[in-house]
Parts: sequence; C-alpha cells; structure tokens
Amino acid sequence: MTAPQEVAARLWDEATSRQPVPEASFVLLTGAAALALVWLPVTWPRVRLGVTVVHEAGHAVVAVLVGRRLQGIRLHSDTSGVTLSRGRPRGPGMVVMLAAGYLAPAVVGLGAALLLADGRSLALLWLVVALLAALLLLVRNVYGVVVLVLAGAGVGAVTWWADPALQSVLAYLVAWLLLLAAPRPLLELGARGARARRGSDPDQLARLTRVPALVWVLVLLVANLAGLVVGVATLAPDLLPR
Repeated sequence: MTAPQEVAARLWDEATSRQPVPEASFVLLTGAAALALVWLPVTWPRVRLGVTVVHEAGHAVVAVLVGRRLQGIRLHSDTSGVTLSRGRPRGPGMVVMLAAGYLAPAVVGLGAALLLADGRSLALLWLVVALLAALLLLVRNVYGVVVLVLAGAGVGAVTWWADPALQSVLAYLVAWLLLLAAPRPLLELGARGARARRGSDPDQLARLTRVPALVWVLVLLVANLAGLVVGVATLAPDLLPR
C-alpha cells in the first residue's frame, strides 16, 4: 500500500469508527472549561472569532441552498465577518440566509453533540478540518486565510498525532464552545442601542420583514438557547431533570 493509500485508509477508519464515550465528570469538566473561555474577557475575542467563522459559513451554505451566487467571505481582526452573495435583494431566500448566520453556531454545536454522544469524536474533528478547508476556498482576505490555515492545522495536528485523551478534550470543547458561545453575540447585540445595531443581520431582517430588529434578536436568542438546552441534554443527559 502506498503512502497516500495508507493516509486515506487511516482517515476513513478514523472518520467511520467509534471511540468510547467519556464519563460524565469529563464531559462536565470540559463544559466548565468552555464556559470560562466564553465568559472571560481575555479569551472571549478568540472564541468569538471561531463563532464568526461558523456564522459566516452558515450564511454561505444557505446562500447556495436558496440559489444565490456566492462571491466570498471576509474575516476581520475585530472578530467580525461578512459573506457576499448576489441574488434577489428580497424574498424568503434572503430572509433565511440572513437568519442562518446567528443560528449556525448552535446548529453546528448540536450536530457536534450528537456525534459525540454516538462516540464519533474523531469524525467530528475531521469534519472541522474539512469545514475549514472548504471555507479556505471562499475567503477573500489575507487575515481570513491565516485564521483558517492556523485553525485547520491545529485541529488537524491534534487529530493526527495527539493521544486519544487530548483528542477527546478538543472534540468536547468544540461542541461546548459552539453551544455556549452562540447566545452571547445576540446578548451583546440586544444590549446595544438601535443605532449600534444598524447594518447587523437583525437590522437587515427588520427592513425585509418589517419586524423590529430587537424582536429578531430575541427570536434568534431563544432559538440559540433552545439549542443549548438540547445540546446539554445530549452531552450530559444526567445534568438536566427529565
């Protein structure tokens, strides 16, 4: 078997195999670590940048699904981002695409939780690498390319060379961070005044639907909190009362 064939065989084996599901104490410990990373001022900007990557990926995927022409993604050093696409400026497709950004981290986090509950931690990490590689083809600025390359290389290195314990830590941190971080940008956006929300996704949704931007913030926030509850019940089923 040649070297490329060996690599492909290993990738397929890891992507399709199951790993032991860790004990509840491990899951809760990684959740506590993720919560600290989300709420500590020193670490939140880095976490938020990761959330922005998923946010923009949500816009991009839905833009393609609703028939818009995707032009590219830009990631900025202030943790903001923008996804550019062409198509009808109004209509259900535009509304769904705009709403998808703030929903994407919770949706991806919930998907990650389902994979982990099924013992698919390595599959999750390889999916993260694949997502970052796919986004690399769409990013149109140097900063965005650097962010994706570093993130993909880091996750790929852990997935390929690290011991199973560290791989489990990273996989559970990915799921917890997405679930726990998803509501925070909406909380921050809701706390700002109407002027500060201009140009945001909820502001654009308000112009399209005539539903106030603050209502859109609340709707998206409730959806993210619901995703968090379901994600916690999936990752740590003994934590929530039944």
